[in-house]
Amino acid sequence: MRLGQTAVVLGGSAAGLCSAGALAPHFDRVLVLERDELPAAAEHRRGVPQSKHPHFLLNSGRRAIGALFPGFEEHLIAAGGLHLMPSMDAAYLDGEGWSARKRSSMTMIYGSRILIERVLRDEVRGLANVVIREGTTVTGLRTRAGRVTGVEVGEEHVDADFVVDATGRGSPVGGWLVAAGWPEPEVRTLDAKVTYTSRWYDLPPERPASWWWQHLVVMPTPDKGEHPDEHEFLVNFFPIEGGRVIACMGSWGLDMPRTADAFGEAARRVRTPLFAAAMDRCTPTSEVHLTRSTGNKWRRYDRLRTPPEGLAFVGDSICAFNPFYAQGISSAAGSALLLREHLARAGRLDAGFAKEFLLAQRKLLAVPWRLAMARDQGYECAVGTEKPPEWRRRLLAAASGPAFRLIVGAAREDDVVDEHFAKVFNLDESLGEMLRNPRVLAGLVRYRVRAALGRHRVPFGFDPRAEPPATDYSAATAATR
Repeated sequence: MRLGQTAVVLGGSAAGLCSAGALAPHFDRVLVLERDELPAAAEHRRGVPQSKHPHFLLNSGRRAIGALFPGFEEHLIAAGGLHLMPSMDAAYLDGEGWSARKRSSMTMIYGSRILIERVLRDEVRGLANVVIREGTTVTGLRTRAGRVTGVEVGEEHVDADFVVDATGRGSPVGGWLVAAGWPEPEVRTLDAKVTYTSRWYDLPPERPASWWWQHLVVMPTPDKGEHPDEHEFLVNFFPIEGGRVIACMGSWGLDMPRTADAFGEAARRVRTPLFAAAMDRCTPTSEVHLTRSTGNKWRRYDRLRTPPEGLAFVGDSICAFNPFYAQGISSAAGSALLLREHLARAGRLDAGFAKEFLLAQRKLLAVPWRLAMARDQGYECAVGTEKPPEWRRRLLAAASGPAFRLIVGAAREDDVVDEHFAKVFNLDESLGEMLRNPRVLAGLVRYRVRAALGRHRVPFGFDPRAEPPATDYSAATAATR
């Protein structure tokens, strides 16, 4: 059903492209207005500085994008994306040492952000009624009687029956709405002072025989004693298309290296020598890229008494997350798919539609938001409206690590716990839903008892100074279903 003549999307990044796919079935014309000139190939551009860091497509995001653009996943793989099973294809250093390899229910597609967006642009350009207008800066909104009726592009006025804000963390739309008479929305924030730094490399022509892994992950140490700052880093040696990797180090509240020399020196002080040794075998192809705009921020448009009609928000323009948790693209795609579903059953794009969509979107965004809060609220360096009282922060900091290690340990030995933990990670299930599942609770208790008795099914804690073990321990968990 057509709901109007023209819909306008502000921003041509992943959120905007997904929004264009959501709007296309319901409007005669969809116009995407993008400030940058968009490259034809998979290349970096000014408007997406975070493209220089690793990006995951979570399963919920893969499904949402696939629903909006059938065949997207196959096209991404054909363009060079890698379809991997992290539990088999990643060497994972957690707790005191390396985890064991085993099969799991979770797979992922690895690829750079620039590849993901290039394939998305190809999908959008294949839609006959969508036009991407590049090099265009939107300077304001047109409103009338509580409704957004279009946008301003310099001296030009573009009329629209519906507008989607996908302009990201720095969205100016809230300010434009205030200028037009709407109250400023409540904003919830929590900035855990996350900084991460990355450098791109070409893999060697032949991988060493010991490299059974394609992805290398080093989690922060649980050690509370004296240790180098680098042991607090979250480290990725992240495979992407074209025989390349992104080496990335990040931390909560610590200074991170900004130069190539400092990057290499810090890499040699992380918890395993394998990270620096792997970098040494590769050829650097970029400078060091550092990002520190990483705070969680939720603009609560859903709490406006009379939200603007004819306007929706998708992606970081409404809810931005700590990028460590890989929730951004998947949450944006989920919001775009939710918008399409609401448009499909809408009779009119009135105040009722605006309120109904915002309430449904609030429920969707609450799942990744709570996950981000569960980790970031425990850091002393965190600031923002969601910073808990000090007693609660200390409690969270003390409990979150052991609780996470309990779940990870149980998932290592129990396929049902592993399946639900993967759903939580992929935003298919909330953490609360997982912990209310009787079978999951039984699995956690059983693991805790077996661990207390020293009766582990799957070994773990392999020496981080040595090569990660290549043995497949999948058979050891088969009986737990």
